[in-house]
Amino acid sequence: MTDTTSLDPVQLEPLLAASSNESTSTGPAVEVRAAYRTFEQDTAPVRALRGADLTVRSGEFVAVMGPSGCGKSTMLNLVAGLDVPDEGEVMIAGESLSGKDENALAIMRRQHVGIVFQFFNLLEGMTVLENVVMPAVIAGRKRKVAESRARDLLDLLGIGDKAKQAPGVLSGGQRQRLAIARALANEPTIVLADEPTGALDSEGGEEVLELFRRLHQGGQTILMVTHDQPVADAAERIVRMKDGRVDDDGLG
Repeated sequence: MTDTTSLDPVQLEPLLAASSNESTSTGPAVEVRAAYRTFEQDTAPVRALRGADLTVRSGEFVAVMGPSGCGKSTMLNLVAGLDVPDEGEVMIAGESLSGKDENALAIMRRQHVGIVFQFFNLLEGMTVLENVVMPAVIAGRKRKVAESRARDLLDLLGIGDKAKQAPGVLSGGQRQRLAIARALANEPTIVLADEPTGALDSEGGEEVLELFRRLHQGGQTILMVTHDQPVADAAERIVRMKDGRVDDDGLG
């Protein structure tokens, strides 16, 4: 197993500088203001968010915790532009998502958001390198530039020697590191992580958390959802949700 403690924050700075500088110049990386979201069900409406507010400053590592059904995953989906609030506003790097259609939201994600899912969501028919290159090419980068950054990220995350292999041969921890490399491909304003250690054993989970700590030290903004207190403890601030609202913003 690669020792992630060897990842020097100084090594991360050149790879993260573009995204962190952009978000710093526009104020908070994320703002959610009085967000409401209700899902219609056959039995009764489910009020997932009931006036939720959240601000994530540029360079912060924030964990959102709360019981099942408290709205934390819905909040993450709003920030990712994968869903829209019934009321309220979401802003990414100072840009409001209100009124944007699906195409505009997709462009926003390419420019500002990297997502790390619990179950990796890797493309098994592509190589490790191609999984990281693809998001940048879709966003309009020249392939040579995209491949250069992808190789740098894979080397930095300790899986550069796996570039030509299929994701299926990697361990769980390596697969999640690949997912993180893919999330960083477009120099995002913010990385969103949805239960990023949920599919890993304890060793793989700690490996990923240490990597997040190093990315944070290098200047990357991270918003992570988890139900696990030890996982949340890796963040610099813990936000607690209850009944569709932020009950404690961790700033007190």
